[in-house]
Amino acid sequence: MREAMYWERLKDNVVRCNLCPMNCIISEGQRGSCRIRKNIGGTLYTLNYGMVSSIASDPVEKKPLFHFWPGSCALSIGTVGCNMHCKHCQNWEISQADEKFPYLQRATPESIVAIAKRYGCESIAYTYNEPTIWYEFVLDTAKLAKKKGLNNILVTNGYINEEPFRELAPYIDAMNIDIKAFDNRFYMKIAGVPTGEPSRKTAEVAKIDFGIHVELTYLIIPTLNDRDEEFREFARWVVGKLGDDTPVHFSRFFPHYKLLNLPPTPVETIERAYKIARDEGLKFVYIGNVPGHRGENTYCPKCGKALIVRWGFEIEEYHIKDGKCEYCGESIPVVGTYTKKRYKGIWW
Repeated sequence: MREAMYWERLKDNVVRCNLCPMNCIISEGQRGSCRIRKNIGGTLYTLNYGMVSSIASDPVEKKPLFHFWPGSCALSIGTVGCNMHCKHCQNWEISQADEKFPYLQRATPESIVAIAKRYGCESIAYTYNEPTIWYEFVLDTAKLAKKKGLNNILVTNGYINEEPFRELAPYIDAMNIDIKAFDNRFYMKIAGVPTGEPSRKTAEVAKIDFGIHVELTYLIIPTLNDRDEEFREFARWVVGKLGDDTPVHFSRFFPHYKLLNLPPTPVETIERAYKIARDEGLKFVYIGNVPGHRGENTYCPKCGKALIVRWGFEIEEYHIKDGKCEYCGESIPVVGTYTKKRYKGIWW
């Protein structure tokens, strides 16, 4: 337990948390919407500092990040809690849990950085649950990781207030931001928050103000966020605010948690979203959760040749040299270089 950052005391020992746009007003002895920030005696505490629920070494493509150090390894860590309550969450066992989750292990920023170095990971990815929820630990670990030559990755819903994000952003190298929908009714009904605007604002601040590498994921759920006009509005926002070279991942939904009544997303719907986004000017659009689909590959926007051929998270072919297409010389916005490497006896 540690005193939280970004909060203020109101009357009668009531506090307001200013970390995320929920801005929870919390009476003494109560918790915020995330379940992890608690008012104890008029002081707001975070209950999960250094408490790790999940840790694994992953290919960076699993985040998914397709244009950031392709083929590299990210030490992925998560805790418990989330400031959204998505009915389709794949990690609900930890995202909707609190510090009483039975499988938590203690860690320090130093131990996480040491593990990443020991296993040859180039990055640390804060993922599995929403990294905003253990903001203090992420900030401390990210600062140390940068000093030790590691990259920091946020896999996030982007639902964080601007001031705390601006304090964290200088230590972040890449983000995959989950844009749930382009309709606030979805956010209210399915994610449990009033609006998706803060997530979009975070993406804009990250890329425009800090130069962070940003990729976006849009999980398409049948009947809930699968309208053509919604795909079109989303693509236009990306092109207009973030740039036409921003990678976008349209991902296939499978029934989970509280949305077991819905069918998997038809592949045809994913392909339709892909086409709409390309027609609206996005250069790098990907299809996720459909293994073996050609939409997993990176294509040159000029000559159309396949530059990175993937099968799931594995790279089978790579045709970018010095940041350019090997076939026509077109500049391709990929951060870092690809080197096929052996990690613990397994070729990523």
